[in-house]
Amino acid sequence: MFLPRDLIARVYIHLQNSCHALSSPVLILVALEPDAVCACRIFTRLLRHDYIQHKIVPVPGYADLERIGKEFIAPMMKTRGGQGGIVVCLGVGGMADLGVILGLEPEDEEETFGGVEVWVVDSHRPWNLSNVFSGVPLEPETETATTFSARLPHGVRGGRIEKDYRPGKGGIIVLDDGDIEEDLKTEKEAFLALCDMPEIEDNGESLGESDDDESEDEDAENGENPAVHAGTKRKSWSLDNDDSDEDDRPRQRRRSNSSSPIPDSPRRPAQRGLISRRDDAAIFSDDRRFEPPSAAQGPSARTLRRRLLRLKRENQQKLEKYYRMGTWFSEPISSMMYALASELGRENNDLLWLAIVGVTSMELSGRTSAGVAVSARVGDGRPVSGWLGVRGARIRQLFRDEVRRLNPPEITSGRPSPESTGIIPTTARSPEDTSIRLSPEPKLLLVRHWSLYDSMLHSPFLFSRLKTWSETGLKRLHKLLAKMGVSLVQCRQSYTHMDMQLKRELRTKLLKYAALYNLDELVPSIDTDGKDRAGAKDGWGFVRSWGWRATLSAQDVGIIIGALLEVGKEAPEVLAGSGRPILASQAVEAPMDASARTEEWMPRFWQAYDALGDIESLKAGLPTAKYLHKAIFTTGTTILKKKQITHLRAFRMCVVKDSPDTTLFNHPGALTKLALWIGEALTEQEKDSTGKLAFHGRGTPFVVAKEDQNRGVYVVVGTGGGGGPDSSFLDRGAAKKKALERAEREKRRKFKEQIREEKRAAKRAARGENEESETESEASSSDEDEDDDDDEDLAGEEKPRGYGLNKFGTAFQDVVQETGGRVRIDSFEHCVVEVKMEDLAGFLESLSLKSVVG
Repeated sequence: MFLPRDLIARVYIHLQNSCHALSSPVLILVALEPDAVCACRIFTRLLRHDYIQHKIVPVPGYADLERIGKEFIAPMMKTRGGQGGIVVCLGVGGMADLGVILGLEPEDEEETFGGVEVWVVDSHRPWNLSNVFSGVPLEPETETATTFSARLPHGVRGGRIEKDYRPGKGGIIVLDDGDIEEDLKTEKEAFLALCDMPEIEDNGESLGESDDDESEDEDAENGENPAVHAGTKRKSWSLDNDDSDEDDRPRQRRRSNSSSPIPDSPRRPAQRGLISRRDDAAIFSDDRRFEPPSAAQGPSARTLRRRLLRLKRENQQKLEKYYRMGTWFSEPISSMMYALASELGRENNDLLWLAIVGVTSMELSGRTSAGVAVSARVGDGRPVSGWLGVRGARIRQLFRDEVRRLNPPEITSGRPSPESTGIIPTTARSPEDTSIRLSPEPKLLLVRHWSLYDSMLHSPFLFSRLKTWSETGLKRLHKLLAKMGVSLVQCRQSYTHMDMQLKRELRTKLLKYAALYNLDELVPSIDTDGKDRAGAKDGWGFVRSWGWRATLSAQDVGIIIGALLEVGKEAPEVLAGSGRPILASQAVEAPMDASARTEEWMPRFWQAYDALGDIESLKAGLPTAKYLHKAIFTTGTTILKKKQITHLRAFRMCVVKDSPDTTLFNHPGALTKLALWIGEALTEQEKDSTGKLAFHGRGTPFVVAKEDQNRGVYVVVGTGGGGGPDSSFLDRGAAKKKALERAEREKRRKFKEQIREEKRAAKRAARGENEESETESEASSSDEDEDDDDDEDLAGEEKPRGYGLNKFGTAFQDVVQETGGRVRIDSFEHCVVEVKMEDLAGFLESLSLKSVVG
C-alpha cells in the first residue's frame, strides 16, 4: 500500500505516539549510497529528537537483505514471539517484493506480517507493484467479502492509504513522491483486477480475436466446461513460480537457472498469496462475484473462461510492459526525508545541508530520469538535458529558496557579497559562521582543495569537451589557460593561495572563452541585463562553512562521501618518497566470497556516516577522493588512447585491464563512475565526428567489465545514453508555444467539421439521395479527416512512455534466461551484475543482440 505525499507525516506521528521505553527499536535498513546515507542522517536526527530507539543496519545487496530478514525481522514478528515494530528501508527494496524477501508473508502461515510495519523510501524505479498496491494483512474472508479489494483493512482503498487508516497491524507502506498517483493508474487497475480474479490455469492456448456466437452455442449444447473442476483449489499467481507456465506470470525479475556457485538472485515475485483459496467452479460477472452458470443464463462456461483468460492476459501484459520499460530514478530519498522534517516543523540548516548533499550526490553518480546514464547534450539551440529534467530543476530551486529563508543575507554596508560578484567562496565570514550560501560553482573538481590545473584536468566535464586524454586535448587546456591570462606556474598552486585578482576574474574569463572551446555550461550564465531571473540564481551551487576550519561545496562533500563508500578512508597509503597512494587491499591474496566482500564494505559505510556529522572526518576523506578521481582519469585516458573500446550493434564496450590502479574498480560504484566518465567522452567524440548524437539523439550506451581475480568473476556495468522522458528542461516559452499550437489545431478541426456539415446538407437537398448511405460515406470521410488530425497531434506530443530508459537490467536478465550463464544479480542497481570469468564471452555475445535503450 502507498502513502500519498500530503499524508507523509501521519505515520511518523503515529510512531511518536506509540513508542515507549519497552518498544522494539526502529530498524533502519540503509543502502550503501551517498543519498541513502544522507537520508539516514536526517531520519535519525528526527528519531533522536523524539527519544526513539533505533538500530541502523547497512545493506549492500539483495542477499544481505534476505539474511537480515531472517536474523533481525523474523524475531520481531508476533507470530514468532516478538512484539512487532517498524522497519524503515532507505534506498532498499523498492524494486523487490519485500513481503517475500523479508519473510513477512510465509506461505505456510495464514497470518502475515506479524505486526511488523515496513516503510519504503526509495528512488529506484520501477516500483514492485506488490509493495505499492498490496503488502497489507487482509481481513478474514466472509460471505460478503471474498475478493482482495473487499478484504482490504479499513482506511485502505485500492492500495491507497486514506486519512482514516490506523497503523499498527503491520504491512508495507510505500512513501509516494507523487509518481504513483500520477503515473500508475493503468498498472493499478490491472494489478487489482488480477488480484480479484479467480485462479485459472493458462496452458498457452490460442484465444483468437473474439468469441463468435456459433461456437458459444455449440459449447452450450455439448455441455463443455473444461475450466470448471468442482472442489479443486486455486493457486496464487506469482512472478517467480517455477511450477507455472512462463507466459502465465508477468515478471519483474527472473532467476538464473544455472548451477553456478554464484548464488542466485533473491526471488521477487510481483504478487503471491493475496487471494483466498476457493473453488475454480466460478464465473466472472458484473458484481465481481463468481457463481455457477446454468444453460439458460447465456454463454457457456468455456466461453466465459476464454473471456476471463483473455482479460487476465491483457492485465498481465500491462504489468509486464511496466516492468520491462527499463530502470530510472525518481526524487532523491534525502529530499523526501527533508520533506518529512518540514511537515513536522523540524527543518534547520543541518537537515537542509544533508538533503542538498544527497541530491547533489545523485547528480554526480549519473542517476537520472533515464536510469544510470550520462546527460546527453542536445545542441542545435535546443535545451540541454539535465539531471532529472524538470523535477530536478524544481528541487534545486526549492533548496535555493530554503537557503534564503534559513540563512538571512549578511549585512555588508551596501557592498555586494563576494559570491554575488562571481568569486567562489573559500573561507567563512566569521569564526562562528556555519551558514549555507549560494555560489556560482563552475564544473571543476574539488577546486577549493586542489590546484586550478588539477581541478580542470580531472573534471569529467572538461575531460569530454576538451578531450584531455590526448596530447591535443592537453594543448587545448593549456591554450585556454593562456587566453585567460593564467600561467602554468600560477594555476599549479593551491587554489586558496592563488592571486586574489585572478580568483576575482576567473568566472568572467571562463564565461568569455567558454564558447570557443565548447564549454557553454562550465559556469552558471548571467542574463543580458546582468541579473539572474527574479534572483533565482539558476545553476548556482551550494557552499557551507564550518567557521575557520573548512568551507566546502555540496559537490565536494558528495564526492568525498562517495569515495569513502567505494574506497574507504584508510585505503590510500602514501609510499615514502614516491608521493603516490597505493591500496592496502591490493595485498589480499586469499579468495574472497560475497560475505567477505560485505564485511569489507561495512566499515566504509560507518566512515561515510560519521563524516557527515564531523568536519574533521570529512576533511580526512579528501585524499581518498583525489586518489579515486586520479585513478579514473588515468584508466579512462589509457582506454581511450589505446582504443580498447569495441563498437557493437547496440552499445560500446570495453574490459578494464589490470594495472596498479584498477583494483579500485572492483567496487561497482567506482566502476560505474569510470563508465560514465568514458561514456560522456564517447558521446562528445561521436557528436564531433558525425555532427549529431548516435542512437537516435541520445548518448552512447556503454558496457564496462572489470575482472575481480580474488572472487573469479567479472563485474559488469551498463550505462544508458540519457535522453529519458524527463531529461530536457521545459521552459515556459516552449510550453506556451505548444499549448497555442494545440489550440490552433483544435480550431482547424472545428472549422473542417463545420464545412463538412454544410456540404452534407447541400448534398441531401440537391440530390435527394438515400440519407443513410450518404451519412455512412460522409462519416467514413470524417473519420479519415480526424485520423489525419490525430496524426498531426501525435507528431507534436511527447515521446512515448519509457523512451530513453536504461534497459540493461532487463537485458541482463534475459541473457541469463537464454544462456544459463552463471550470473549473480545482487546489486540494487540492476544494471550491475557479476559474471563468472568463463561465461563472460557468451554473456556479452548474447547481450549484443538485445535492446538496451528505450
